[in-house]
Amino acid sequence: MGALKHTRIWSSQKGAELVEFALAFPLLLLVCLGIIDMGLLLQQHEVLTNAAREGARVSVLPDYGAADVEARVQQYLLGTGLTPATVTTTVGAPAPMAVAPGMCVTVVPVSVSYNHEYIFLGGIATYFGSSLGTKTLTATASMRSETAAAACP
Repeated sequence: MGALKHTRIWSSQKGAELVEFALAFPLLLLVCLGIIDMGLLLQQHEVLTNAAREGARVSVLPDYGAADVEARVQQYLLGTGLTPATVTTTVGAPAPMAVAPGMCVTVVPVSVSYNHEYIFLGGIATYFGSSLGTKTLTATASMRSETAAAACP
């Protein structure tokens, strides 16, 4: 009779759901926080892409220089949640681009970079002796100048 009672206690299903939840919840939480972190990374990359486009647009206008491009990129970033002081803007040298045989326009590339820090995954990785560190996001855009096409150099 004692052996039968002992078997009933071990075969009981009471609390099994709680144990399964305790095992599965940390993994589910890790996946959800990873999705949030990657979503923020993609959002910041999109903001940088748009800022580079804004800078490239200003760079090809007549009578505008590199300082004007950087100011426009900073102005665009003010409303996006990224700290403009942590963003690096690089204005490339104007380069010719062929648009037709013997005809060229001037193209000015603008690069914008930002160091993204993982909010959730970076902190979680430190518990396992690892570090995700920072990811440098870079976006480059170029536009053709507003001047008429000329003969290629």
